[in-house]
Amino acid sequence: MNVRTIVIAGVIVLAGCSADGSTTGASAPAPTTPTPTSPAPTTKAPPQHPKLKPGAKGAAVRELQQRLKQLDYDPGRVDGKYGIGTQMAVWAFQKVNRLKVTSTVGKAFWAALDAPKAPQPMAKRREADRVDVDLRRQYLVVYKDGKPALITHISSGSGEYYCAKDRGATVARCRYATTSTGDFQTGRRASGWEISPLGQLYNPIYFNGGIAFHGALDVPRYPASHGCVRMPMHVAEYFPKLVGTGVAVHLRRPR
Repeated sequence: MNVRTIVIAGVIVLAGCSADGSTTGASAPAPTTPTPTSPAPTTKAPPQHPKLKPGAKGAAVRELQQRLKQLDYDPGRVDGKYGIGTQMAVWAFQKVNRLKVTSTVGKAFWAALDAPKAPQPMAKRREADRVDVDLRRQYLVVYKDGKPALITHISSGSGEYYCAKDRGATVARCRYATTSTGDFQTGRRASGWEISPLGQLYNPIYFNGGIAFHGALDVPRYPASHGCVRMPMHVAEYFPKLVGTGVAVHLRRPR
């Protein structure tokens, strides 16, 4: 085998033969083409819900109202306006889900709407059709066929001492404004406004003597009645159709 030494521009190059008879020699490395890089995939952030307070308006309020209705909390008309009906539905949802009771709908509230808790049953006996009242947290649940059909904010007895005349009495009787715990049944009812010695009751349904579920113009966040269970007016409109006579009522103060 012959090997030739070639001097090119002062550089010694060894030339020879390859196995297939072709001529090979040292050559400059081929230029490398940079590999194009794909942009890193971007994850779309979930939509951020705004903080809502009474008086707010718009699509976010409408979404809130629709979701509350889906979960059996009744905010009233789904109109995109954060009014008193929406506020009381928000309170009821916060109570059931053990959130801080406030009129502000923030991040924690929106998250809870995606994974809501079921209301806690009030008694061991759980009739398919019943009304459960949580006197500690001030909300009630109407069950139909074993499932919640309505969850609403209420205001029960304030615990204050007061004196008033009962129907037909000539002398006032003094007592504490309490709503007793226990197991009862719905009984007498009246349509529209009924005047009692202690005020006006809208569409009352009595379940324990003179103690009734009824609509009221004022249903504050705290216990404020003489013993009855107040509820929002828009709920009281259809409550008598939802709850029949002889339906079990369980009132408790759970931890």
